[in-house]
Amino acid sequence: MPAPLIHVIDDDAPLRTAMYRLLLACGYRVFTYESASQFIENPLPDELSCILLDVNMPAMSGFQLQEYLNQVNSHIPIVFLTAHGDISLSVRAMKAGAENFLSKPVQKDDLLIAIEGALEHYRKTIDESGNLSHLRQCYARLTAREIEVFNMVVRGQLNKQIAFQLGNSERTIKSQRSSIMEKMEVTSVAQLVLAARQLGVV
Repeated sequence: MPAPLIHVIDDDAPLRTAMYRLLLACGYRVFTYESASQFIENPLPDELSCILLDVNMPAMSGFQLQEYLNQVNSHIPIVFLTAHGDISLSVRAMKAGAENFLSKPVQKDDLLIAIEGALEHYRKTIDESGNLSHLRQCYARLTAREIEVFNMVVRGQLNKQIAFQLGNSERTIKSQRSSIMEKMEVTSVAQLVLAARQLGVV
C-alpha cells in the first residue's frame, strides 16, 4: 500500500519547501501547491490523503477552498495552518469540518500528530463509506415483499403478526425472513436492525 499523500497548499515558497522536506523524511508522499486554485486544477485524489492548508492566500483563501471541497462532497481532511490564528478563525474552520487548526510556526510533533489524526479519521470515513455501499448492494437484492417483511422485522414485529398483516402463512414469513438474513449477510435480528439504521430505513 502506498504511503499517505499530503497536499501542502501555501503561497509561502520557503515554507512549502520546508514542509515538503520534513514530510518526505517522515515517509509521506507530498505534493505542493502555491495556491488553492492550482490545487483544484487537478483531479481530486481518491486515496488516503490530507490537506495542509494556509488560511490567508491571494485570489482564493483557505476557507474558500474548504467551502468548495464541501460543495463537491470531498471528504479529504483539512489541517489549517496560519500565522494569524485566533479563536474565531479556529471555530469557523472546525465548524466547517476542518480536522485541526495550527498556528505558524508549527512544531514538528504537533504537525505530525495533527496529520495522523486527520488520516485516521479519513480511514474510518473510507471504511464506513465502503460498508454502507456494500449494505446498499445487499438491500437492493431484496424483493418488494422481502422489503416489506424487512421493515416489519426491524420494527420488532413477530412472524405471527407479520403473517397476519400480509395475509401469508407464518411458514412463508419464516422462509422470507431467512432469505432476508442471507441476502443482508447477517445472522441475528440485532445485526439486521443495525443494518437498517445504517441504511436510514428505520
